[in-house]
Amino acid sequence: MESGPTSALPTQPGTLDVFPKRRLEAGDIAVLVFYFLFVMAVGIWSTVKTKRDTVKGYFLAGGEMVWWPVGASLFASNIGSGHFVGLAGSGAATGISVAAYEFCGLFSVLMLSWVFLPVYIAGQVTTMPEYLRKRFGGSRISVTLAVLYLLIYIFTKISVDMYAGAVFIQQSLNLNMYLATVGLLAITAVYTVAGGLAAVIYTDALQTVIMLVGALTLMGYSFVAVGGLDGLMEKYFLAVAANQTEDKSCGLPREDAFHIFRDPVNSDLPWPGVLFGMPIPSLWYWCTDQVIVQRSLAAKSLSHAKAGSLLAAYLKVLPLFMMVFPGMVSRVLFPDQVACIVPEICQEVCSNPTGCSNIAYPKLVLEILPTGLRGLMIAVMMAALMSSLTSIFNSSSTIFTMDLWKHVRPRASEQELMIVGRVFVLLLVLVSILWIPVIQASQSGQLFIYIQAISSYLQPPVAVVFIMGCFWKRTNEKGAFAGLVLGLLLGVIRMILDFAYTEPQCGQPDNRPAVVKDIHYLYFAMILSAVTLTTLCAVSWFTEPPSEEMVSRLTWFTRHDPVVRKEPPAAPLPPALSQNEASGDTNTQLEGVEENADKTPQGAESPRRSRVVTAILWLCGMGGSGSDSGPAEPASKEDVVLVSLEEKPLVRTFLNLNLVVCACCAIFLWGYFA
Repeated sequence: MESGPTSALPTQPGTLDVFPKRRLEAGDIAVLVFYFLFVMAVGIWSTVKTKRDTVKGYFLAGGEMVWWPVGASLFASNIGSGHFVGLAGSGAATGISVAAYEFCGLFSVLMLSWVFLPVYIAGQVTTMPEYLRKRFGGSRISVTLAVLYLLIYIFTKISVDMYAGAVFIQQSLNLNMYLATVGLLAITAVYTVAGGLAAVIYTDALQTVIMLVGALTLMGYSFVAVGGLDGLMEKYFLAVAANQTEDKSCGLPREDAFHIFRDPVNSDLPWPGVLFGMPIPSLWYWCTDQVIVQRSLAAKSLSHAKAGSLLAAYLKVLPLFMMVFPGMVSRVLFPDQVACIVPEICQEVCSNPTGCSNIAYPKLVLEILPTGLRGLMIAVMMAALMSSLTSIFNSSSTIFTMDLWKHVRPRASEQELMIVGRVFVLLLVLVSILWIPVIQASQSGQLFIYIQAISSYLQPPVAVVFIMGCFWKRTNEKGAFAGLVLGLLLGVIRMILDFAYTEPQCGQPDNRPAVVKDIHYLYFAMILSAVTLTTLCAVSWFTEPPSEEMVSRLTWFTRHDPVVRKEPPAAPLPPALSQNEASGDTNTQLEGVEENADKTPQGAESPRRSRVVTAILWLCGMGGSGSDSGPAEPASKEDVVLVSLEEKPLVRTFLNLNLVVCACCAIFLWGYFA
């Protein structure tokens, strides 16, 4: 028998009562307090030290980030509390199949920097809707995408992470779920609103280290508790709740629990869907999602962006071991709770009658870790929650401000845009909190499956439009809009049907429509992609081709085009901006805003502000002297291109070799666990 805190762990299922109901102790609280103080100190430091008084400084960290915080922020933004709770919960319920999403993401994050980012850099874009506006012209595609992105953030990101963090706190502190959520958001909002992207990236880098240390520590305790991977493979199939329904087949572990490739008809993740349906929303997330791309655009060069993607790709190997396997261990140790199948019992255990697999990770943390380490793991969950939320808040405010508000008010001053972006975060939080009850009842309590299902309904049409825009010069605005609208219409219909006809409990008849019952969401993603692609190609081919201006430097094949594009202004511009445009400044999205800042007339006295107003403006990065914002600094030549496409030959060769090594590691993992 092992010594230490795990010596009393049971080795057989059905022994739940051996464990006392443990809560956080004084040592755990001390670790948590130290963690929050440390994170706030880093956030305040980055807020003070970084340039946050301009739109570019706030939304793109000034374009001065080196590779390691970029890579750490990519990983931390992706691995939120929804991953810890969701991946572990799906591991407990169905086995390792969900790891396919992580391995697929490994390839996609590499494609971001090697394939898509050079196009975005050449096009000098700040947001993804802005790229579509430049590539296709007009505003209906970019506005549609901006609204869609915000809806996706609410449905699959913000509300999911808040719910997952609240589940963890509810289990550890026995607090009300909504009270816990509001408390977390209050802490998170401080340095997000104050510091901008730079503060978010630096705190993400810190929280990545905390997440890795804590999660790997729990992984070690978990494998010791079940006798390693061999012990887990033997005991997992015996982990059945003592309280069963009349149908004895309910709640049993899947026979293919340790395989990623599964039956194409009757499994939870059919292998054709994994190979051909899963990469589509994965490409959307890693290569066109504002949250992710914004971090790479903040890098000081393309080489730093590539190195950051490589770091994130190597780290993407870890979730299978840090989250999925521990979730399966939790089912072995606590089957009566984690694997409960009776709705009344599940309601009592986790306040969710559809199942309690989502408590697998927090249950493991509270029961097998000693004092101090429990506090560290609670800090890990808070790190995961805060890092993902801050990233999404910053990117959401970027999209709303630069693509929607500026579209409505093209003459908005820099100060107005920065205030609007911060206020919008508060509205976004409120709507996300109201969506949490829907998440609780979805997909039999499997949080991660809920995320992927919604993604498969909304993201494929967008991914196809971006891919074709980048790689087929003949794609025009009419074809892109027709394919996007038709694909989104079909996706929204399927999503509504999913919410209207929920999955029945085990043993109950399945009366859902055939389109919901018989077509897996990954297969539906393939159908959506095919419909969108066919419509886009057909309409584009039979209508006029796009102008040279809409292709130059905006596709993979024209990214080195020497032609400098000049966009026609959407509205009459002030003299300062018109002069910049005449001199060849094409970075209209950011530089135009900075030149359009409010200016105090020469010789006029600035109105005096109260101390409260001055403090609020300083928190928002606009606390100068008396003027609203002062004359904007003239745009330098280096500011015209956000990131340089040039790379040193030696550095490029080194990065390409690492790309091959990383891809080979991923292929090996696919083959080993398939």
